[in-house]
Amino acid sequence: MTVLPPLKSVTIAGQSPSLANDVVDVVVTLPTFRRPQQLLATLDSLARQQTARRFAIIVMENDDEGREGLNAALPLFESGKMAGMVIIAHERGNCSAYNAGWHTALLHFPNFTQLLVIDDDELADPLWLETMCSTQLRLDADIVGGPQLPVFANPSHQTWAKHPVFAPPYSSTGPVRALFSSGNLLLTRNVLLAMGPPFLDLRFNFMGGGDSDFLSRAARRGFRLAWCAEAKLFENVPARRVEADWIRARGLRNGVISTLVAKKQYSGAPLANTRVFLKSLTLLIFSPLRALLRLIWTGSPSVAAYTIHVALGRVLADFGYANEQYRQPEKN
Repeated sequence: MTVLPPLKSVTIAGQSPSLANDVVDVVVTLPTFRRPQQLLATLDSLARQQTARRFAIIVMENDDEGREGLNAALPLFESGKMAGMVIIAHERGNCSAYNAGWHTALLHFPNFTQLLVIDDDELADPLWLETMCSTQLRLDADIVGGPQLPVFANPSHQTWAKHPVFAPPYSSTGPVRALFSSGNLLLTRNVLLAMGPPFLDLRFNFMGGGDSDFLSRAARRGFRLAWCAEAKLFENVPARRVEADWIRARGLRNGVISTLVAKKQYSGAPLANTRVFLKSLTLLIFSPLRALLRLIWTGSPSVAAYTIHVALGRVLADFGYANEQYRQPEKN
């Protein structure tokens, strides 16, 4: 039997009055930070799930000062309209919030077998939970990812849906070699127990990429990964996120994350950092040619430039550059 360490920097703010923790099969974790209205919309989409599975929701409030999400969501749980609990993850950062929610699930729901992740800017298709859970069982996978389909605040921005920043990495359901995001994710209980808390590396707290690093480490430990194209989440994309400087910053950030994850992957190997740097440098040297080919193929200068930005971010990471886009949420 795995003995979990005590949970620090977390407070249970409240829970459903008749919550039967022992009979919960599935836990849905939902981090939130200063998006109370979007959080309520996400919770409403979860309330409309079409499934016979017994599931509970853990909302992780990550704003220890304003607590707007807690104030919006807690009445739904305390009135019994939603099953689950609201907790405060006092240490700010998305990795801290995920760690708090996943650890709480293991401590308070002893018999769940599947844990799902959704963000507070996403709406779940009514069959999302059922489709993710059934796909995991059918494919005998340990971890399942799904698409986060962009819903742009300005409908004229819909052409951005095919940009690498927004497009899902896969188009069909089945086993895959890698997953990159926790924005639509299922983890089995065995994965959480084996990986152990803290699950996500706090060094990625304000940059993002803690999920990509976690999934990379899980794959190296032999856990089976899969993709479920039918389990759809719909992500709200504000107009800010199609502006040129945001897209450029996201490309650079993704390159930095790629280098940091690679260094952890090859840690301990001879000349590991040198190998990673030489690969990054090679990608940067050839990135103009790859960008030209992408421009010819897609007709999009932004898609073409993304290749250069990612390669540049990879190299800059070796000189201490870190693009912490989540450090200033008002700019994100």
